[in-house]
Formats: sequence, structure tokens, C-alpha cells
Amino acid sequence: MSDYNENPLMKNEDKKPKIKVERKEGEPTGAFKGASWAALVVGASAYLIGLFNAGMELNEKGYYFAVLVFGLYAAVSLQKAVRDKEEDVPVSGIYYGLSWFAVIVSISLMAIGLYNAGSIILSEKGFYAMSFVLSLFAAITIQKNIRDTQVARDKD
Repeated sequence: MSDYNENPLMKNEDKKPKIKVERKEGEPTGAFKGASWAALVVGASAYLIGLFNAGMELNEKGYYFAVLVFGLYAAVSLQKAVRDKEEDVPVSGIYYGLSWFAVIVSISLMAIGLYNAGSIILSEKGFYAMSFVLSLFAAITIQKNIRDTQVARDKD
């Protein structure tokens, strides 16, 4: 008699145990990596879809798009510079300072742009701000995951 949980439609070769890929020590889990990528896709997509559907001039849309791209790049660059410094990898002071400056400028440009945007209602301003912050955080997390995975695999 077959086991209670056994599927009678499965063939014998399908019953072989699946090979589990071992995660290296220090490597983020697949779920965390997936959540990070999902957060970036959701944040950036929401921001861009909102921008596409916004009733603002094309030059305003270009401004907000450029701020997003600049912010994402600056956030990843800062994460790398901070991590390099923590791991005693040489980082020039000018690059480290410029990374911080770029993140501060991108967040400031977003805040100033939203504050002065007369054509955007308050709820839309909050929407853009939150999707911008989510995208920056996700970009930082993805960079961290890539770096942690590389370090964990290089140990072997």
C-alpha cells in the first residue's frame, strides 16, 4: 500500500530527493535576495509609472527621472565606499566624501522638487517620496547582497 502523502501519479524517477544547494556562510538567503530585488522593482516601477501618468510637463518628468537615476547610483556608490572602508580596502577621501555628497544632494533635490511642485497634490508627493526611498534602500541592499555573496564564495 502506498504512503498517505505519496502521489500515485508520480513516476518512480520523480521521487528522487531534490539536491539542495548549500548556502555559503555569510551569504544572504535566496528569500532575502528576492525580497531586495522585488523592493527595487516595485519602488522604481511605481515611481516610473506614476511619473508616466503624471500631468506635468516633460521637463518636470525629466527632472524627477534624473533625480531617481542619480539617487540610485549615489546610494550604491556610497554603500560600496562605506563597506570598502570597513573592510580596510583603500578608498580615497575624495571618493568617500563625494559619495556622501551625492546621496545628500539627490535626497535634497527630491525634497526640494516635491516641496516646490505646485502641480502635484500632497498624496502624490508622498507617493513619489516613498517610492524614491524604497528604491534607494533596495539598491543599497542589492549591492550588499552581491558583495556578501561574492565574499562568501571567495572564501572557498
